[in-house]
Amino acid sequence: MLEALDAAEVRRWVAACAQSLDAHRAGIDRINVFPVADGDTGSNLLDTLRAALEALLRAPAEQRADAGAAVGVAARGALAGARGNSGVIASQVLRGMAEALRGRAVITGPDLARALRSGAERAGAAVSDPVPGTMLTVLDAAAAADGGPDLHGVAAAAAKAAAAALERTPDQLPALAEAGVVDAGGRGVVVLLDALVAVIAEQPAALVAAVRARATEPVGASLVTAREGGSELYAYEVMYLLRDIDDAAADGLRDELDHLGDCVSVVGDGDGLWTVHVHCNDIGAAIEAGIEAGRPTRIRVARFADAPASAPERFARDRAVVAAVRDADLAELLLAEGVAVLRSADPDPYALLEVITGTTAAHVTVLPGDAGLMAVADEAAIRAVAAGQDVVVVPCASPVQVLAAIAVHDPRRRAGDDVVAMAEAAAATRRGEVLIAAEDGITWVGPCRAQDVLGFADGEVVLIEPGPPEPAVLARAAIGVVERMLAAGGELVTALVGRDAPDGVAAAVAEHLRRERPDADLTVHRGGQREPVVIFGVE
Repeated sequence: MLEALDAAEVRRWVAACAQSLDAHRAGIDRINVFPVADGDTGSNLLDTLRAALEALLRAPAEQRADAGAAVGVAARGALAGARGNSGVIASQVLRGMAEALRGRAVITGPDLARALRSGAERAGAAVSDPVPGTMLTVLDAAAAADGGPDLHGVAAAAAKAAAAALERTPDQLPALAEAGVVDAGGRGVVVLLDALVAVIAEQPAALVAAVRARATEPVGASLVTAREGGSELYAYEVMYLLRDIDDAAADGLRDELDHLGDCVSVVGDGDGLWTVHVHCNDIGAAIEAGIEAGRPTRIRVARFADAPASAPERFARDRAVVAAVRDADLAELLLAEGVAVLRSADPDPYALLEVITGTTAAHVTVLPGDAGLMAVADEAAIRAVAAGQDVVVVPCASPVQVLAAIAVHDPRRRAGDDVVAMAEAAAATRRGEVLIAAEDGITWVGPCRAQDVLGFADGEVVLIEPGPPEPAVLARAAIGVVERMLAAGGELVTALVGRDAPDGVAAAVAEHLRRERPDADLTVHRGGQREPVVIFGVE
């Protein structure tokens, strides 16, 4: 559990927000009925957070050296790339948080509570006519929650309060009650806070989001509803950026746009950049108002009637599985299963990113071959997510967990369901190892000397066989590890034999199981690893 967020964890949170919104996007779009039933709130929030993440990845290190500065970079990126009303509001939440966190090297519990309050205030100020039952209501509830001084407590209390406020939104907005849904923007807020809780709890946020998206997926046809009353008069959404205008000019522009349409927001990043958003019929007048105030750039106009039912395909296939491993034999084994593999003794994130993007798949599940590759996989996933690819890293502490995940992979399932199944299979696979001690030491089961043979189960030493590591000694250790693992249950044993392992080790284990545990099945593969001598998985 993290006690504070540094700049790296801020970036991890923004990446988690993008990954979580990707998992929930379809569900959020489906319930989008207010202020306009245009089915794009989830997509707009996702695009906005991707812009924030891209800004963090592109910013020089000195501009994001501390946590407060990193939030500021994300806020500026979100504002510049904001999509729709919900995206503008999300950018203002980040801006308010950045203002409260300016100069903070790390973010503690009290810092986070103060930042959430500032973010909610900035978001509220961005909307010319706030309405109860929207994402602003959910933000206010999150900001008002009391989670004590603990960082996780603050985040968890905010997420819980936001979820409770979201459930009340149909009682506050007739359009939501009539459609039988909660507010789409409010649900987006809950997704962002859930991602924050997952990062602080050091859980894989994308996997958490996949589980929750699956649990909340409605049964039956998607929602179809009429445009909410009061907005059906306006057929176009106009957005653009303005630079270097003062607050008075911004206020004047906001008043002018209020006469042209609704859903008006004119918000800045505090550093000279303003985003303008309005629903209207007179596109020219909306742009001319911006010209009078400054010089509009990145002008975007969308006609609601022309909005596509879904985004155009930019990928050649639906999904793929990628693994990062260190050994050639294991790589060959995975390639035979249709997995895209990065094989390297010392993989780096950019090489793995090339493999991920090279799959040309919309959704990619990444399986790191051991615990030491988790950071590499996370970094590559963050960069792929920023580029618009849906990437989920399934935690794997051992190559046998990778094999267990591959065994249940089914491309016919929905992507979220498949990821959850693979993660559950990996987590349910207990791992064991047989290694040769490199030096004298103290273990949980007593002292060992160099060249003794150590047996591990789930990362802990469970037995020591005195060296030297003769084949018979290695075989005894391997049998002992498997026996201890099976004592806790299981019926399928997988063995990955190392490059220098004597031939008789696997045969000794097989003979022992045939004699003592005929109910257990053994599968042996050549793993090719230099160490451990042998790796076991028990399911």
